[in-house]
Amino acid sequence: MTLAGLMELIGEGEVLALGGLTIGLLFGICAQRSRFCLRSAVIETCHGQLGNKLAVWLLAFSGAIILTQGFILSGMLDVSNARQLAARGTLSGALIGGLLFGTGMILARGCSSRLLILAGTGNLRSLLSGLIFAVVAQASLAGILSPLRLAISSWWTIDGGTARNLLDTFHLGNGSGVVFGLIWLVGGVFFAIRSRIGLSAMLTGFGVGAMVAAAWLFTYLIASEAFEVTQVKSLSFTGPAADMLMLVLSPPGHPWNFDIGLVPGVFIGSFLSARFAGELKLEGFKDGLSMRRYIVGAVLMGFGGTLAGGCAVGAGVSGAAVFALTAWVTLCGMWIAAGLTDYLIDRRPLAA
Repeated sequence: MTLAGLMELIGEGEVLALGGLTIGLLFGICAQRSRFCLRSAVIETCHGQLGNKLAVWLLAFSGAIILTQGFILSGMLDVSNARQLAARGTLSGALIGGLLFGTGMILARGCSSRLLILAGTGNLRSLLSGLIFAVVAQASLAGILSPLRLAISSWWTIDGGTARNLLDTFHLGNGSGVVFGLIWLVGGVFFAIRSRIGLSAMLTGFGVGAMVAAAWLFTYLIASEAFEVTQVKSLSFTGPAADMLMLVLSPPGHPWNFDIGLVPGVFIGSFLSARFAGELKLEGFKDGLSMRRYIVGAVLMGFGGTLAGGCAVGAGVSGAAVFALTAWVTLCGMWIAAGLTDYLIDRRPLAA
């Protein structure tokens, strides 16, 4: 059955949610098995280790770029109407949001996607942090924190279209994007072999990025066939976390969409992966100081991710895969802030 026939049979929103659930399930499995985590990759890099955590992140990052740009180059995908490229963007929001998010993910010991993955394995610290993250994200989108977000976003803006597309800015084609991704892939494979992480971790690490590309392609295909206007998008966990919170708190009848299926899909995928590997384990906070640290980190990530328009996956991988300028600014901000926070909060006091 074609996508158009399936949408006619069960509804456009339901097909979107089903696709989000499926892609999220596979993402959850791959991320749990590979231990995909931007925070861990930053820490390894700052410590000068350049080991398995960095290798996995590079494999996911390169996989998203190669496959997404390959889909565009082949004519299967068009992201020109995606929010990260078409809408007016905010460089001030991208930079400050990225810095806040990077600080928060060190304090919470994981970015928003990693918190969801860990919650699926029984980590109660991540479950609480994820709930706080979702509440702050919703407050930043349409609640008490939204005026502050809008004010910071207005400080430095940029037009949509070619101005936000780095490939257009440097007069490069999508083939150059594929080559760029291949360079990072070589780096990822090199560090993976040197760290001896095994073929399974390499494939699942690359699979994380493949799910980012799959989400771009799936939502584009739906948008091409749907009667209603459908947003072309990929994986992110800031907006979807807020959407899931409102779905739970709102009366029945909330419309179905891709994000509604994504979050539970990732959770279920992580749970199933951990269950079959015998890695399910309930873990809580060891003391009050640890709990306060996680809460502050979740708050910073909730506001920072909303301000930047994406989390470590939404901006750092999905947005970077389509070479959105603001996404790359956010990603750089995350790396810088995470490295500084790790040094000031964890490494320096330990050395002293």
